[in-house]
Amino acid sequence: MNNLSLYGWNDNLFQLKQNSAYKHLFHGRVSAVNKTNYEVIAEHGVLLCELSGNVLYGRSSFELPCTGDWIIFQPFDDNKGIIVDILPRKHTLYRRKSGTVSERQAIASHIDKAFIVQSLDANFSVRRMERFMFQVLEENIQPILILTKSDLEFNRHQVNESLKHIDRQIPVFFTSILSPETILPIRKFVSQGESIVLVGSSGVGKSSLINALCERTVFLTSEISKSSGKGRHTSTRREMVLMDDSGILIDTPGVREFGLASDNAEALADMLDVSAFAESCRFKNCMHIDEPGCAVVEAVNSGILEPEVYNSYLKLRKESWHFSTSEYEKRKRAKSFARISDEAKRIKKR
Repeated sequence: MNNLSLYGWNDNLFQLKQNSAYKHLFHGRVSAVNKTNYEVIAEHGVLLCELSGNVLYGRSSFELPCTGDWIIFQPFDDNKGIIVDILPRKHTLYRRKSGTVSERQAIASHIDKAFIVQSLDANFSVRRMERFMFQVLEENIQPILILTKSDLEFNRHQVNESLKHIDRQIPVFFTSILSPETILPIRKFVSQGESIVLVGSSGVGKSSLINALCERTVFLTSEISKSSGKGRHTSTRREMVLMDDSGILIDTPGVREFGLASDNAEALADMLDVSAFAESCRFKNCMHIDEPGCAVVEAVNSGILEPEVYNSYLKLRKESWHFSTSEYEKRKRAKSFARISDEAKRIKKR
């Protein structure tokens, strides 16, 4: 028997289920997604579920179940079932699907917090952290930055300087699995029933961090490869882990590219400390590039705003605008197609 409240089930989700035509059936949470089926944690155990035709063909690809989704299913064997409905998502972490302009990919849903994991080695990248942080904040998920491998040699002052605009907004932890005392403070950010997703590049130590947080071997890892600097275990799917007397950890595969799936470019100004200067620009519609009287450019030229942060703002803003425009055009085409289809149906009835 599983106590689903430990996995995040609550009164709000119960009310959402009452709105479903399948409210009389069983519910559970997707713990892992395989190529052809879904692992679902239900009250009476773990099931392997497939999709009903209505779900498979009636929803777009990013609406299909992802790790963390709460679903309703019809059991048909001891450990098998058919997913017939998906409860509305909340706090879903998306990214732009690789190789597309505006297609979104759901990483995990019903998330409370996100551990942005970055290692203090050659993989260290403030720009990557900003990218993760922006997408997390867009979904009202609380971000926490965890810097791993602090046992390696690194310039602490240089790292702190590069993170000034970040650590003013979110908690930052320097950790090493070789020093258990650096892991203990992070456990305070995991409460019973909460769901935490871990995101970061391959090799930053997400699996090792989960093992340390759980104080047991959840994922097998081995020595760091001398050639790549990465652990030999690499997550290949999003997978849910229940901590003892605590919350849920969701491991995710490392990503080379984390494309923004956000159409709220203006929120970037707040996150990257640009908005405070933008208020003093001469023109309200200032683009902060080469307009006369631009207080943002002046802040960069005077050394108050870091050029790297400013350039990151311009790059991410452009990417967000591009996604927004492509998303708008896609919806516009869909509406036009729907109108043509409706008109064709009316003509046929005549």
